[in-house]
Amino acid sequence: MTTITHLQARDIRFPTSRQLDGSDAMNAAPDYSATYVTLTTDADDGLQGHGLTFTIGRGNDVCVMAVEALASRIVGRDLDAITHDMGIFWRDLTSGDSQLRWLGPEKGVMHLAGAAIINAVWDLWAKREGKPVWKLLADMTPEQLVRCLDFRFVSDALTPQEALALLKRKEAGKDEREAHMRAEGYPAYTTSAGWLGYSEDKIRRLAREALAEGWTHFKQKVGGDLEEDRQRARILRDEIGWDRALMMDANQMWDVDEAVANMRNLAEFDPLWIEEPTSPDDILGHAEIRRRLAPMGVATGEHCHNRVMFKQLLQADAIDYCQLDAARLGGLNEVILVLLMAAKYDVPVCPHGGGVGLCEYTQHISLFDYIAVSGSLDGRILEYVDHLHEHFIDPVRIQEGRYRVPDAPGYSITMHEASLERHRFPQGEAWQEHPAQEN
Repeated sequence: MTTITHLQARDIRFPTSRQLDGSDAMNAAPDYSATYVTLTTDADDGLQGHGLTFTIGRGNDVCVMAVEALASRIVGRDLDAITHDMGIFWRDLTSGDSQLRWLGPEKGVMHLAGAAIINAVWDLWAKREGKPVWKLLADMTPEQLVRCLDFRFVSDALTPQEALALLKRKEAGKDEREAHMRAEGYPAYTTSAGWLGYSEDKIRRLAREALAEGWTHFKQKVGGDLEEDRQRARILRDEIGWDRALMMDANQMWDVDEAVANMRNLAEFDPLWIEEPTSPDDILGHAEIRRRLAPMGVATGEHCHNRVMFKQLLQADAIDYCQLDAARLGGLNEVILVLLMAAKYDVPVCPHGGGVGLCEYTQHISLFDYIAVSGSLDGRILEYVDHLHEHFIDPVRIQEGRYRVPDAPGYSITMHEASLERHRFPQGEAWQEHPAQEN
């Protein structure tokens, strides 16, 4: 028996706005931040679980308070009782307190907070089993996986029986697909050269460095001045050529007609997809953009707050690429459910990877998707952003534009204690040296 005895939530922020790392048309100067959760247990070996949810600065303290408001729903509970029926645990944490659920429901700051706790439980479980999270999932039976899920509100799109059938269909060949990942790695694309706030010289330098490192897929931010978007696209095409893929990301800046007009203007640069072309909540708007821009792809999902939003995007044929976020959805349980819905609707999942810790999370999600859910790499490529990985004990490893398979037990999200202390807001040294500015 392993009892969770304490939950600690910390406000961790990195001053990325100083170099405009992560800048885009909607978010001009983000400070990549994490509401960082530690679950302590009574295990003799000091077993702990770690999880985080991602924000971009101000408001991270609100997310910390939301985590603390949920703490009583997990402190004192037995890990075996939780993992025996993760679906019931997930519903209790996200909906068991109706007064807190009202603040969402199942979205917004409460869902972000729940994700940090839920992902910390998965990290704890995987560490106890001595496996990385992707392997913990891949080794489960279809029945065990389905018990982790809550099908409420999406059973019209995917029933538990359909989920079982999807998983059983891919049981054969799992060992071969795992071996393929260990040998080749998971294909990735880089956003590191494409931030909106970077100078032309910096874009050229970073693109050349990425080419030398073996990258074949690149993403640029758009949605500011259209002529500047065109100029940066010219620079990237000059540097990467036309036999490599270029994606574009508008970060929600446009109305539907505006998105169509602007992407028709940018179509000469042959973008593989336009990401978040309009409001992330506008399902029918995405469907209309997709219809009018075909065969250019439409991608969205990093701001889709729950499984219901993804259900509707898939039912409406609104997206070509599903870009779920590991910490905006309600933790790994809801992520798995979206993977299964996307597999049923034959839409490739390309998780959102910008932000502190998100690449560490999403490598596990994509590996599990390939090995046990989709069984395919067609149309699938995982985002990589070269920011802040040095703060993690088990950071992502990239070689020749591919994620290498993580083997350390857990969800790869445990951070160095020294990094946590230095970037604790507002007391940490990083913030004492250069106090936060209003943007």
